[in-house]
Amino acid sequence: MAALLVASLGLAQTQALRLYTEEYPPINFSQNGEPTGLSTEVVREIMRRTGQNVMIRVVPWARGYQQALQRPNTGLFVTMRTEPREALFKWVGPLTRNITGFYALRSSFIGIDSLEQARAFEEIAVPRDWYSHQRLRDEGFDNLYPVTSPTQMISMLKRGRVKLMVLDNLSLNAMLAQGDIQPDEVQLLFSFMHSDSYIAFSLGTDDALIARWQRELDDMKADGSFAAIYHKWLPGEPLPPTD
Repeated sequence: MAALLVASLGLAQTQALRLYTEEYPPINFSQNGEPTGLSTEVVREIMRRTGQNVMIRVVPWARGYQQALQRPNTGLFVTMRTEPREALFKWVGPLTRNITGFYALRSSFIGIDSLEQARAFEEIAVPRDWYSHQRLRDEGFDNLYPVTSPTQMISMLKRGRVKLMVLDNLSLNAMLAQGDIQPDEVQLLFSFMHSDSYIAFSLGTDDALIARWQRELDDMKADGSFAAIYHKWLPGEPLPPTD
């Protein structure tokens, strides 16, 4: 009877859990209508180990972020763990370590190399409600052009709608490929932020679920399955630090 009760509770928690991700290749994205990518494979392996089967929804980042802020039993991946966000979520990770910077087309001959110079520049494209958007807004930038997705930002850069964009090193090449831009056509002007990405769960998510997911992720890192997934999607990149 007790075992049946535990199983029923586990099923109820699984049914209540919601998982969101966004178009952020190669970390998480949709392919032929199905979620895929590094973090998606990690999340699915965690669910396999915990006996869960939760549908993953690919949505615009701002929508998923608001869902994770407002609705209990909701997870969003990947989410950069920053100081302003620390108390807003419960965290499982890390999954990646990212270096974020300002990028421009080489043909634009832009030569800025500091936040002060960037603050005085014309419009800068940045994905809406991303960690980088929040950080630069907090730094007093009033020249930001928030976009729905990184794909839109790449398109704007290619068409000359903006001359400067903010992106991270891990997603850069995949994003450029989607916009039919060669990596050597773009240059990093300077980096300004190092961040670790996590699965962010709403504060209304059961602590037992958070602990179980973290334990399974730690086990994946110990048995090599995390490294296998990581290097499949990011060959040559160093593994993120242990939390």
